[in-house]
Amino acid sequence: MLSTADARATLLTAARRVDGVETVDTFDALGRVLATAVVSPLDVPPMRTSSMDGYAVRAADLAAATEARGVTLPVSQRVPAGQTAEPLAAGTVARIFTGATVPPGANAIVMQEMVRLDEAGATFTQVPPEGEWITQQGADIRRGSVILPTGTRLTPQALGLAASVGSAALEVVRKVRVAVFFTGDELTMPGEPLRPGAIYNSNRFTLRALLAKLGCDVTDFGIVADRLDATREMLRRAALDHDLILTCGGVSVGEEDHVKPAVEAEGRISMWQIAMKPGKPLAFGAVRREATAQNGDEAFFIGLPGNPVSSFCTFLLFVRPFILRLAGVEAVEPRAYSMRADFTQKKGDRRNEFLRARVNDAGGLEVFGNQSSAVLTSTVWGDGLIDNPPNHAIQAGETVRFMPFSELMR
Repeated sequence: MLSTADARATLLTAARRVDGVETVDTFDALGRVLATAVVSPLDVPPMRTSSMDGYAVRAADLAAATEARGVTLPVSQRVPAGQTAEPLAAGTVARIFTGATVPPGANAIVMQEMVRLDEAGATFTQVPPEGEWITQQGADIRRGSVILPTGTRLTPQALGLAASVGSAALEVVRKVRVAVFFTGDELTMPGEPLRPGAIYNSNRFTLRALLAKLGCDVTDFGIVADRLDATREMLRRAALDHDLILTCGGVSVGEEDHVKPAVEAEGRISMWQIAMKPGKPLAFGAVRREATAQNGDEAFFIGLPGNPVSSFCTFLLFVRPFILRLAGVEAVEPRAYSMRADFTQKKGDRRNEFLRARVNDAGGLEVFGNQSSAVLTSTVWGDGLIDNPPNHAIQAGETVRFMPFSELMR
């Protein structure tokens, strides 16, 4: 069995960015991946601006100001945001508002709470340092700088940053096309009667939602009969127009597990069985496309185990980074945090364990009582996964490696 690190390396080495670039409205680019870097055509802000409501002054004009003896100067102009400021005449001040252009000649802003205003003008009782409350031109972004590099997965704040330099549209990598299907004659869809020996297909809902969260273009082929011929036919159909075929169930070694031999007949298996718990039977390979296909000679294949926690964890740890790499993202590893274990696990497993855990009120981690791969409740109860090395018993108080779901699903 491969280690989890070697398995991830195998997948990520094989992944290559899909062909195809689209230009989309910046409003519609959330979650997409930049195919072309965003380079700023301007300074941001494009001029000096006031960061306070107050008065723009020449600091030298207030040199005589003290608490006991104020300096009073006339107000020569009013500068709201969005309007042009005239040069500031010596011996005068300008009423100014947050975000407004600082008048040429002014070198400080005195906030309005520090100024007394009457018919004679504005009275100041202290001398501001030069530059006070002035945001300099280009303080945030310099013209010609790369603000969002190629491969950036666009977040709400990234969209705002792109808009701040005037980008109304962005060039992004086309969506990764994923075909997904599920094997198991015992599977029943919610809303249908649950016949004896059957179970509801929870994996279909979990995996489709995870794929949607990654922004994939998903084709759901539903439930495929537990037959080798049916599985092979579905693999051929799925390979035609998709970058990745994702299956759930049927990748173990039972007589009714037809996915692995079907993929071997229609393509190749490069990796099978990972030294992890839950999720040992994870398969990776490719399925040949028909000779008439226009988009390459094969589609990638990943087969997930059928137990709901196993499929959930293997998707987060292997499928997610693989899809992100197909989409052109370089930084695909989730951040992990060193946290205190507030529990004891007296015996480690020979495989790399991923324990469902949550953060308690004391800032430590506690684990769900039943870590079975069939207990989907643990994934809702938990905040993330503890990455526990093989053969490692955990003592209360020691530091463990914790990967929050917020990192594994972003």
